[in-house]
Amino acid sequence: MEGREHNLPVSSTKVYDEMPVRALSKLTGFHAGYFRISLSLCSQALLWKTLSEPETDAHALRAVVRLLPSAAYVLLWSVALAALVALCLLYALRCAFKLRHVRAEFSHHVGVNYLFAPWISWLLLLQSTPARFVRPGGGAQHALWWVFVAPILLLDVKIYGQCFTKGKKILSMVANPTSQITVIGNLVGARAAAMMGWEEMATCMFSLGMAHYLVLFVTLYQRFVGSSSIPAMLRPVFFLFIAAPSTASLAWDAITGSFGTGSKMLFFLSLFLFASLVSRPALFKRSMKRFNVVWWAYSFPLTVLAMAATEYAQAVKGGVSNALMLILSVLSVIVTIALIVFTAIKPSDLLPHGDDPFAPLPRVDVFLHVSPTAFIPFLSKCFTFFTCSSMSAMVMDICSLQYSFDLPTSFSFDSHPEKGERDRKEGLINPVRFN
Repeated sequence: MEGREHNLPVSSTKVYDEMPVRALSKLTGFHAGYFRISLSLCSQALLWKTLSEPETDAHALRAVVRLLPSAAYVLLWSVALAALVALCLLYALRCAFKLRHVRAEFSHHVGVNYLFAPWISWLLLLQSTPARFVRPGGGAQHALWWVFVAPILLLDVKIYGQCFTKGKKILSMVANPTSQITVIGNLVGARAAAMMGWEEMATCMFSLGMAHYLVLFVTLYQRFVGSSSIPAMLRPVFFLFIAAPSTASLAWDAITGSFGTGSKMLFFLSLFLFASLVSRPALFKRSMKRFNVVWWAYSFPLTVLAMAATEYAQAVKGGVSNALMLILSVLSVIVTIALIVFTAIKPSDLLPHGDDPFAPLPRVDVFLHVSPTAFIPFLSKCFTFFTCSSMSAMVMDICSLQYSFDLPTSFSFDSHPEKGERDRKEGLINPVRFN
């Protein structure tokens, strides 16, 4: 048996050794963009909680919700919690084993915005938590709110603080549709604070979010020259245009206690942006050719818009408002279920395959190997030049400098100098010639 093990081919042994490395590479390939899944599931849990509340006067939807068992909402909340915990653990592995990738993601104009997504997901999950688990308005809920909001405020200071100071990034150059996630984080935190009775903190978070939203909306709407565009595969993130004003309407409704004029204005803006995107299906044609994690960007904005429509239907009694709430709620549920089915059917298209979009550029180590004897002719020329007694002699010496020598030089783009020397001997790298 031992002899057979020693006779194993080197290539097969190498494959066995690389299997744990490949598995770890896939596990650490879950970048912050995968938190689109948790955003969708957590917002869907909050939508179902809103629809199941007794205050919600939606005859058609309440009839459907009443037909479902009481454990259905708890099951949905548990699935959202499990997905969020799993994604957080996977991203923790990424931080532990691929810290350079995380730093590159933090410096990326798209990747840095999705660093808000896990904290937004936790805030949405906190608002949708059943009363049996966390008492509304209790000390545990207040402590968790601070835990989830503190990273959002720190990221705000980091990102927007350098925009109006002498930072490396200018907002008009790096703004893109995903930048609205930063706004959504502040607005979700404001709504959560208002639901707990913290009016001052809710107003503070709302003012920060709306100030950033106004600047971002004007920047993205005018499309300043040099503004960073996004690839065609990321165009589903355009639906974030809907999510920002919808979340703002919900936050202002929670702060004021009624779905007043301000909330209605923001809700109508969301409807206009939704109609503008839906009427242009060709914009998303290329991104829909193959299933990937970006498809999950459709669900969260539609769910938040359905929640805003639910609050609007409570404020404005009528058939039109109820029909609007019914259509948007059913649409958000269908889209979420379709994404879950696609994820279950095609998990290989969703999982990372080693092509990390936020991978840093590889380090290039250049090794210069020069023989000391190669500098002797050159040094002699320099000595002759500097010891000339007249300017004419120096000029003539410059003109007559005809030297040709080979520097045994090799440039190796590898971390081992021996590889570059071997390539030079085999003729893959030519020596540098000075004539």
